[in-house]
Amino acid sequence: MKVLFVIENYLPHIGGVEMVFKNLAEGLVKAGHTATILTHRLNGTTKEENLNGVKIKRVDCLDSRNLFTFLAIPAAISAAKDADIIHTTTFNGFLPAWIAAKVSGKPLVATIHEVWIGKWHEYGGKGTLNSLPYEIFERLIYALPAVDKYVAVSNSTRQQLLKIGKKNAVTIYNGLDYSHFNPKKYSAEKIRKKHSLQRNYVLLVYGRPGPSKGIEHAIAAMKEISAAIPSAKMMLILSKDRQYAKKYLQLLQLIKKLQLEDKIVNIPPAPHSQLPEYIKAADCVIVPSLSEGFGYTAAEASTMGKVVIASNTTSLPEVVSGKHILVQPADSHEIAAAVESAYKGGYHKTPPRKFTIRENVDSYVDTYLQLLRKQDSKGKRQKNE
Repeated sequence: MKVLFVIENYLPHIGGVEMVFKNLAEGLVKAGHTATILTHRLNGTTKEENLNGVKIKRVDCLDSRNLFTFLAIPAAISAAKDADIIHTTTFNGFLPAWIAAKVSGKPLVATIHEVWIGKWHEYGGKGTLNSLPYEIFERLIYALPAVDKYVAVSNSTRQQLLKIGKKNAVTIYNGLDYSHFNPKKYSAEKIRKKHSLQRNYVLLVYGRPGPSKGIEHAIAAMKEISAAIPSAKMMLILSKDRQYAKKYLQLLQLIKKLQLEDKIVNIPPAPHSQLPEYIKAADCVIVPSLSEGFGYTAAEASTMGKVVIASNTTSLPEVVSGKHILVQPADSHEIAAAVESAYKGGYHKTPPRKFTIRENVDSYVDTYLQLLRKQDSKGKRQKNE
């Protein structure tokens, strides 16, 4: 089976969505299928390469993922000729994938992480007026007909899709590389020593500083946490991608305003290979998101055996497991109280949840095969008629 992925970002760009498709594409190759990625070309990357068996084709679009929406259309149509399935996600890869599917007659699968219709003014961080174009664009995406299957990355997201009338939605959880996030492989001492945290109660907040991540509430909580736990310090590891530059600076200004420079260690973005070391070094991981489609940070920290303090919203209650405390989103006081409780050993403990790459890949393969059988059956009926 040949699968064409049309997605705006891929490696070397690193993020939750990129890891979803990296794991899936490489898993398909290992299972004997063919995976091709059509993505936008980042500065310093080649137009084509083969990475871990996955064919990557990059579209020149002035290093702009927004231009990819339109400039990728001819390449998507061409690549679709040699594909059995076309697979995309929101946002910028959706239109070229949809057009390629319509022109080629190939089944189209769309993985949906979150539905923000009606919420852009709240989660987008751009204000009501500036959020309007994004709101309109998302509504247009879901107005496009003939998407054969929507795949939600959590039951929370599936419910969001059902609310906007997408009854052909199924849940396939993202996969986690448990060999990479294996706590037995790492030591806490290296990172603690590097950042002079040997005697501290260490909190960790990491990920993209997008407006929906609620990181400002974790930072604000440090004022109360420090009063209750003088030894507490926070490691803050945030992406410096240019699309988050404004929010990143706002968070740094908040740290300065609250006079928390000696309580928060601002660490440059760590390579994915080093991330488990930082999780291992923490006593507690805070996931203060206002909204999450899946919640890799919660799943990773739970797998590493850390106490996880996560917002009680969207997918996070589905994903978090082990030692954890759920708090109301956007509430720094609840975060602070939860950290104090965790420090004293007061947390919930549930059996670990597993989200394996193997199960993720197998579920997608089953979905692809169902669509191909349906298409084949339809073609035979039309031929007989």
